[in-house]
Amino acid sequence: MSVDIKTANIEPLRLTFDHIEARIGKGKAATRYQEAVHDVQMTQNFHYRPTWEPELELFDKRRTQIVLEDFDQLLDPRQYYYAPYTIQRARQQEAQDGNFGMVEKRKLFAALSSDWIANIERLIVPLRHLEWGANTNNCHISAYAYGTPFNSAALMQAMDRLGVAQYLTRLALVIQHNDPQVLDRAKQVWLSDPLWQPLRRLIEDAMVTKDWFELHVLQNFLLDGAIYPYAYTHFDQAIAAHGGIAYALTTEFMRDWYLESVRWTDATIKVAALASPANKAVLESWIAKWEPRVHEAIAPLANAALAAEAPGAIDSIFKDLAARRAKLGLAH
Repeated sequence: MSVDIKTANIEPLRLTFDHIEARIGKGKAATRYQEAVHDVQMTQNFHYRPTWEPELELFDKRRTQIVLEDFDQLLDPRQYYYAPYTIQRARQQEAQDGNFGMVEKRKLFAALSSDWIANIERLIVPLRHLEWGANTNNCHISAYAYGTPFNSAALMQAMDRLGVAQYLTRLALVIQHNDPQVLDRAKQVWLSDPLWQPLRRLIEDAMVTKDWFELHVLQNFLLDGAIYPYAYTHFDQAIAAHGGIAYALTTEFMRDWYLESVRWTDATIKVAALASPANKAVLESWIAKWEPRVHEAIAPLANAALAAEAPGAIDSIFKDLAARRAKLGLAH
């Protein structure tokens, strides 16, 4: 007895939604990311104007000086929507939990001198408050940005900053044997130590910056572009020479996350810069306005942490920012 198995190839009548097809072309299959983010932004039939800004609609392109014909151009090159984002972060959290487990089990921080433990406590742990500010800033961006590709990515960025703050909290507890007073001390350093006041003042000024794209440039391009290399590259290199492998393990997520987030930050700024000379001029004016203050904020921390190596580290940080600007078509 033989069995004859036949197959039939059934062509779907349509491959995606009409509004997606209008963007990518008829007969083309859309990615799940495209279907998740394109043309979700509400554009009409608003019920009321915001009572705090009655001159604007609830969702209004005029909330930023950046002008784009289509704000859905501000795509995330990582193509994150809920599913791939949460899967990626779950994998990273599992790896980071393993790092913390190894550090605690083998007591790797015992190899560090008390001076370097104090440096972590004074010069790194207070960054958990900066991360809370970054969370707040990206929540503002997500709330007022126009176009789902951008504001959905900004909200993921905001949630990531809470994760970084939690890892810094865990780092603080590990180096001080789960004594919660280390967190109280870090808060007082953030509030009153002269080293931190330029950065604290800058974060607070950022939190009242209304233009959401300006805030994106300040927080996600300039501030992160200075703080993350300081804390997780140059400080890491300095502490490694004194037996600080435990610091590298407990901050691995921050390094990986920063390299990933740079892709989104740079891609969106580049789209805005290339859209028009007016946008380019606005972006350059924001950078000229905020970059000196970022330099002022990072210099005291770098000088305290890196001593003689500080000038070279600061120069490297801002040369890298200048190189990124050049790639985005902005003056440097």
